[in-house]
Amino acid sequence: MPAAASPAGGDPPLRATARDGLKIVIVGGFGAGKTTMVGAVSEIRPLSTEEVMTRAGIGIDDPSRVRDKNTTTVAFDFGRITLNDLQVLYLFGAPGQQRFWFLWEQLFAGALGAVVLVDTRRIADSWYAIDRLEAHPLPFVVAVNRFDDAPGPPLERVRDALDLDPGVSLIECDARRRASTKTALITLVRHLTALHDLPASAAAREPVT
Repeated sequence: MPAAASPAGGDPPLRATARDGLKIVIVGGFGAGKTTMVGAVSEIRPLSTEEVMTRAGIGIDDPSRVRDKNTTTVAFDFGRITLNDLQVLYLFGAPGQQRFWFLWEQLFAGALGAVVLVDTRRIADSWYAIDRLEAHPLPFVVAVNRFDDAPGPPLERVRDALDLDPGVSLIECDARRRASTKTALITLVRHLTALHDLPASAAAREPVT
């Protein structure tokens, strides 16, 4: 269901009838595309804590395998999707650098589930995210970000490299594309529904707009 009209061309306001706030976290390694993913699907201008990388980050952040990466998230990214008159989905993109991992536990609090965004050029960077989600425990799906327009390794090899449980959904997505990001979120919602054997909610029945 589309969100309310934006006043003066700005972001759509939160509906007065909104009652249920649903939370999903997007995690992954440094430069995997989490900020891009939140921005692609959010109906509002995303709140981002991106800061320009400086010489102070030398030896701490490694952008060598992330082309044109000159900013980094230092807290979290935030976006919003109106699902229907009553339900609103809030997206939180977690920072990928190790020095900010202490924030993850706070971001996981109250979340329904998570999307792990994977860059296959640096697949080992995703291991920590999966370990933390399994330990929490928090249901999740894994989305391989094909943002470099290269085919990359097949999903079967990615599943083996990540040592994923057979019950964890593994899909491809392009974090730059709204439709592709929506598919990843819908996959998570369906996964949550199957895990908890819950009645299909409006969030699962209605497309994200």
